[in-house]
Amino acid sequence: MTDQHKQLKLLPGERWWGGLSRDGGSMPYGDAPIERDFSTLFGNQGMPLLISNKGRCVWSDDPFTFSFTPVLLDLRASAGDAALEVGEGHENLRQAFRHLCQHHFPPQGGTPAPLLLTAPQYSTWIAFIYDQRQDRVLRYAEDALANGFPPGVIMIDDNWMVDYGTWRFRTDVFPDPKAMVARLNDLGFRVMMWTCPFVSPDSPTFRDLRAKSYLLKDKEGVVAVRRWWNGYSAILDLSNDDTLAWYRAQLEQLVAEYGVDGFKFDGGDTYSFRDDDQTAKPARPLDHSRAFARLGLHWRFNECRASWKCAGLPLAQRLSDKRHSWAEDGLAGLLPNGLAQGLLGYAFGCPDMIGGGENEDFEDPNLQLDAELFVRYAQCAALFPMMQFSLPPWEALDREHAGYCLEAARVHVELAPEIEALAQHAAETGEPIMRHLAYVFPEGGYEEITDQFLVGDDLLVAPVLQKGADKRTITFPPGTWNGDDGSTVEGPCVQEVAAPLSRLPRYRRS
Repeated sequence: MTDQHKQLKLLPGERWWGGLSRDGGSMPYGDAPIERDFSTLFGNQGMPLLISNKGRCVWSDDPFTFSFTPVLLDLRASAGDAALEVGEGHENLRQAFRHLCQHHFPPQGGTPAPLLLTAPQYSTWIAFIYDQRQDRVLRYAEDALANGFPPGVIMIDDNWMVDYGTWRFRTDVFPDPKAMVARLNDLGFRVMMWTCPFVSPDSPTFRDLRAKSYLLKDKEGVVAVRRWWNGYSAILDLSNDDTLAWYRAQLEQLVAEYGVDGFKFDGGDTYSFRDDDQTAKPARPLDHSRAFARLGLHWRFNECRASWKCAGLPLAQRLSDKRHSWAEDGLAGLLPNGLAQGLLGYAFGCPDMIGGGENEDFEDPNLQLDAELFVRYAQCAALFPMMQFSLPPWEALDREHAGYCLEAARVHVELAPEIEALAQHAAETGEPIMRHLAYVFPEGGYEEITDQFLVGDDLLVAPVLQKGADKRTITFPPGTWNGDDGSTVEGPCVQEVAAPLSRLPRYRRS
């Protein structure tokens, strides 16, 4: 074996995590055949690492390919010259994670803006899709407060701007954006704007950037115009320092002129780039995704979705778009993917929008909105490090179901001091805020449990994830656990508890 090809014999009961947050539903690895190549992100966060519950870990500075059989882990470097590093003897999952964190992605000591963590976020994406307007945004904020929801960060989504790459408010639908931002601030909201690395072809901005060589070129040296979910656009060459400086200046002008607080960085996906593109500096698709996500570091109010090797940085990391569904592409995927985020080093995680963030679902005229699903989404999101609404529950749901969503938001706000303290701990140590049971209780045999989690070491959260369920079975680790319903449970044990639609089961260890 070479430094770029290694094979590890699996230890009895050994399970592994790592690679891509999108693969959380397949984790832990080790009990079934699976193969993955880290050279693509599939729309979410990635890190070139694997960690095991037996205290072993794998790292490479470049992406690599891995495959599991029931007895063997095969590792192959897939790009670059970086060696595969295998570490052993770290006792358990937590110690292996901390070792990798300390040596390869030490935390930078900062967090995203505290308001992103301590209050609900409100994205206007599913609320308005492409019909973003000043009056609608203001009414959204005012209605949220009128219905008892706490103020937080409001994110104005796609189609607020003149064109892709032309980051100026459309005056036909945002006649006075400065006054709008001031009004939102008066209501207690901070304001973020959606942005992407694309440039509409044949626009004045396109012609200007083409002349400056700020746009990505294909292998023939021609400016690349590629398809993405909104059509066909040119793409910023994110390997070019001058391009990044130009882009940052456009966004800073919005801060200076209108008082916006930060930005939602969307669309930095690896599929938009090619290995043979001509770039200012040598760059792979992963490098472009990493550069785009790191732009968020210039503002504490930030959100990223596609990220490569950005663990330990003070960036809010949202999970990829989820469906309005109980299945793994919807609600059932939130916890496994959120737990995977934390074990990749992305502590400041946010689930997708409550009820689902896939616009095609909500543009379907035949969609039957599932009020029960919406409530369980809100409860599941309530004790992630962040929670984000979009489709307004006060409009989409009846009073009873909207009230349950409001209660979920209140749970998040009530525990905000604890979440903020854990965020600061993550900024200093790199440890996840949202933790796998096997991370905190390494001797418990909890590796396969992905439908409940811990906030820190002592708050056990077990959302209901099945339609029609008014009970759920909870695994309680060792200790005395005091429930939100006044009950006390002595662990370790497995117990069925009542979980009507009004309840998010949660228990604090004495």
